[in-house]
Amino acid sequence: MTTPGLTVVIADTNLLPLRAEIEAGLPAGTTARWPDRQDDAAVRAAIADADVYVSGNLPAELAALGTRLKLVHAAGAGADGIATGALPAGTIVANTFHHEKSIAEHVVAATTVVRRELRVQDAALRAGRWATPVYDPQAPWLDSLTGATIGFVGFGHIGQLTWQRFRAFEAAGIAVTRRGEVDAAAEGLDWADTTDRLDALLDASDVVVLSVPLTADTTGLIGAAELARMREHAVLVNVGRGPVVEEGALYAALRDGVIGGAAIDVWYDYPAPGEVRHPSSLPFHELGNVLMTPHSSGLTRQTFAGRAQDIIANIGRLAAGEPLRNVVTTV
Repeated sequence: MTTPGLTVVIADTNLLPLRAEIEAGLPAGTTARWPDRQDDAAVRAAIADADVYVSGNLPAELAALGTRLKLVHAAGAGADGIATGALPAGTIVANTFHHEKSIAEHVVAATTVVRRELRVQDAALRAGRWATPVYDPQAPWLDSLTGATIGFVGFGHIGQLTWQRFRAFEAAGIAVTRRGEVDAAAEGLDWADTTDRLDALLDASDVVVLSVPLTADTTGLIGAAELARMREHAVLVNVGRGPVVEEGALYAALRDGVIGGAAIDVWYDYPAPGEVRHPSSLPFHELGNVLMTPHSSGLTRQTFAGRAQDIIANIGRLAAGEPLRNVVTTV
């Protein structure tokens, strides 16, 4: 059944740079509204007669106002911020992805920066010091990725695409997942198993890549005991969620040289919009062996251009009475 004249409210500020492309792609007769997400009154007024709400953040109080909603579409993979229990019956909740390639690129780049000590060398050269063993006998020889073992904790879309890129450097790969469903031979991994073999993975890896979601099972998955198992030169890369790694244990391991370094993109303390604050109560920013990024590994124009096209396509399907894709749940 065709639904003409949809009203679409887009409350995800990440899509604002793509406003022209989104509006051009929406079905004929669609009304698009872009309320200021920080203006509560404007958002409440906009959702009151909306058919579609685009945002991964929809609290219960606001969801209850959307009595006409047919579709709530997150502009990303995470739909856990949508209060499905407050939505009208029949509302479809959908999501979208497209961040995997950008995150994979980030992981390989960040790993290289930390392992090759590029930030250390950059700072030294700015001060006139040539921090290589050619000019400074005290400087260590550093390792390339060739022959390194990359251990993946989680091997979904992000892990798979990241591994494809590491393979170009002639690295070896191993992986653990909750269900142990990875076909190691098909993926070109040395081995793959369930998380029961997490200790074996930590023992063997030069780089450990975390890309698991935050659940009751993964919270604190990596603590002091797990960090102590890692190789002294090993690098931990976290693009999953901060609390997958115990905050205090990670800081101590980096401070005390238990592991070689870390590239951290996901954190423990996030700011409100416009707020200036450190991402942890602990001074990670004082450590020289940490590359810190503000949860930006997936934030490229290509990521959001792909997401916008998915959202446009699903709104088109809704208007045409066709089945939607990337459906998370139907209330």
